[in-house]
Amino acid sequence: MPLPLAQVATRQNTPTVSALPQARAQFDASRVLGLWHLASLDAPTVAVVWSLAFASVAKIHLPVWVPVLLALATWSIYIGDRLLDVRTALRLGTLHALRERHFFHWRHRRLLLPFAGLASLVAAGIIFTCMPAIARERNSVLAVAALAYFSGVHLPHHRSQRFAALLSKEFLVGLLFTAGCALPTLSRLWLVHTAPRAFFPWIVPVVFFAALAWLNCSAIDCWESRAASRIVTHAGLLTLAGLAFSALLASAEPASAALLRAGCASSGLLALLDRFRNRLTPVSLRAAADLVLLTPLALLLR
Repeated sequence: MPLPLAQVATRQNTPTVSALPQARAQFDASRVLGLWHLASLDAPTVAVVWSLAFASVAKIHLPVWVPVLLALATWSIYIGDRLLDVRTALRLGTLHALRERHFFHWRHRRLLLPFAGLASLVAAGIIFTCMPAIARERNSVLAVAALAYFSGVHLPHHRSQRFAALLSKEFLVGLLFTAGCALPTLSRLWLVHTAPRAFFPWIVPVVFFAALAWLNCSAIDCWESRAASRIVTHAGLLTLAGLAFSALLASAEPASAALLRAGCASSGLLALLDRFRNRLTPVSLRAAADLVLLTPLALLLR
């Protein structure tokens, strides 16, 4: 039976953020924004916003149960991932690799686990009562891919290293996250259009978001590992590509072009966060990295 994480961290003298030397004052996020991140509510929010944005571009109306299902499934998956990360760290003695969100989930696991289980049950109920059978078949492919991701990332250490050598965690998270956001619209587009060219104006923002999600994950990994960062360069290239495609689509597909520009704003904000990363506390920086992905809200609310 593993010891409680707080006791293990104390025994290993794991330094806290406040104990680390700081050259300058750091901005700390509000409690609401910090809790939004620590409780893994940021990922479901981003997923719902982008799924609705994709549907808006394709002129597809999503039933209310679709974003609800997406939010519940994303939240329960992220809670499971955080807790599995902690158990792996306890088993391997790699507590230094954990972040405040992991500590938060472990401290509140007796509350979060039942809620995550309830969210999973409600999501399953929605799938079997509201989702058409053909959509369940298509979504099962995504479920298998997600299971493969969890199996690969949380395998025993020597196997997970072999898995990471093939595909980075950042790439897989970005790909699976994008697929989950895009699939509700894609499954409905298939019923309306058969010509591949009809999907092009919609698929461009989807591909852009996949790259943006990868950039988001890569930035967080660089910031937390204190590795050499090339986020500004990657964000600049992504922004230029997005603006170029936005200009090409502006006259024929203004909705796609507008969503691309919103994505470019997110990319630029990630670069700005990278530039000032040392002036924010780790929780503030991590929360802001997901907050800047909510730029499509400006399009959805107008």
